[in-house]
Amino acid sequence: MNNTITIIIYSSAAGFPIIIGGLIAFSLQNVRFKMKNELNHFIVAFGGGALLSAISFVLIPKAVSTLSILHLILIFGAGTLSFMWLDVISSKIGGSIAQVISMMMDFIPEALALGASFAYNHNFGLLIAIFIGLQNLPEGYNSYLELNEKLSRKKTLMILFCLSFVGIVAALIGESYLSNNEFLIDSIMLFSGGGILYLIFQDIAPTSKLANHWLPGTGASLGYIIGMIGEKILK
Repeated sequence: MNNTITIIIYSSAAGFPIIIGGLIAFSLQNVRFKMKNELNHFIVAFGGGALLSAISFVLIPKAVSTLSILHLILIFGAGTLSFMWLDVISSKIGGSIAQVISMMMDFIPEALALGASFAYNHNFGLLIAIFIGLQNLPEGYNSYLELNEKLSRKKTLMILFCLSFVGIVAALIGESYLSNNEFLIDSIMLFSGGGILYLIFQDIAPTSKLANHWLPGTGASLGYIIGMIGEKILK
């Protein structure tokens, strides 16, 4: 299959969980059941586990093996500081725009790496797509809940639907302009890893905690386990 078509398919599979997560949240919003609050926190924690596994198995290992110590420190630190800066800006802006910015902070760099990585390893590109999809499902779910506080259901779902296609554009850009620069690909993944680690401990982990309930923590472990399985199968 042509590389470009394959990238479009994989990046679509990685991006569409955003709207799928939103539709799940939409479906459950008006349904009353005993464990609803616990389920919301479980899904948030699952997303945190998936993000952590993406850092462990995809974004960081290759960079550690190919980049110098100085590059590791500078690029990983730059990712952390950049995401922190965007987080500060988002909190000042508030509302739906802040949530959109937050979701795209990790999706776009990863999608760029997805498209670029196909030049040397299709399995690695598939692995990235799986991890992006794993984290986008709970992010779409959580984003719907937050966006719907300010916007109508229709507008919220429309935003999530449009965001599902951002990864396709980013992946194609990665294929066209980054595929011959392995250093840049590794740097993008390392940069994204630094930012995601900041997000996990700044936003996701504190949000997922629920007093006197222990289900959310198992969601983080489940997300990480699925990441390990994906890495083991495709390596």
